[in-house]
Amino acid sequence: MAEIMSLPDAVRAYVRDGQMLAFEGFTHLIPHAAAHEVIRQQRRHLTLVRMTPDVIYDQMIGMGCADRLIFSYAGNPGVGLLRRLRDAVENGWPNKLQLVEHSHAAMANAYEAGAANLPMAVLRGYIGAELRAVNDQIKSVRCPFTGEELAAVPALRPDVTVIHALRADRKGNVLIEGILGVQKQAVLAAQHSIITVEELVDDLKAHPNAHPNTVILPHWAVGAVCVVPGGAHPSYAHGYYPRDNASYLEWDKIAADRQGFLDWMEKNVLQASWQDFAGRVAHLRRL
Repeated sequence: MAEIMSLPDAVRAYVRDGQMLAFEGFTHLIPHAAAHEVIRQQRRHLTLVRMTPDVIYDQMIGMGCADRLIFSYAGNPGVGLLRRLRDAVENGWPNKLQLVEHSHAAMANAYEAGAANLPMAVLRGYIGAELRAVNDQIKSVRCPFTGEELAAVPALRPDVTVIHALRADRKGNVLIEGILGVQKQAVLAAQHSIITVEELVDDLKAHPNAHPNTVILPHWAVGAVCVVPGGAHPSYAHGYYPRDNASYLEWDKIAADRQGFLDWMEKNVLQASWQDFAGRVAHLRRL
């Protein structure tokens, strides 16, 4: 059952060293504020899962939070590579990072399997693909009905899934409008969940833009709900603020140098708080 709490309290309650954590959101509603709180609380030896690791995982990896990454694409969207991730893989700084690479289809199916409490996902895919050479978790099975060869991958069952959403009501029902990724499946597959939202409202149906089909997570399927205005910045929140493209371009320069990266993280993450995100989107709301 959902509990309304502060973001620091939610991370303290649910996130432990050595866990598997998923931070999901596809271009839209990426939970940056929650990732920063995990960094501030110095969680270590994490397995990070995400279909499209971008800036938040570059930051978490660069700050030594992760030992392992399960993913299907990695990059600074629209800009280029993730420099802290690459440094960890090639040079072991600050930690050597183990990679488990999948296709988007396999990741989405693996989350779905986890949500359905199945041990694996079966899909048409990977036939002739070279990912098998670097990922021993990709197996083959034969359909017992047709004899067709299919691919199989382990179900994804994170210890904690973290997402950002637009609104929640005081019971903890969560609403998202706009582009969706695998947020619903990732939450339902996890043992616990932390949902940051732009605002808490008395009645989701009373909002002028609300549609009942956008309530994607009922309160009984949610762990913690945390009100964090601006919590997706520099990604965007539909109807609240646009994508901060300048921040993504700036990140490429910041992450290129280890000391420059550490200086930025000290100022903007370690010496900052989740409340600062509201100010970071104030000018964007007027665009």
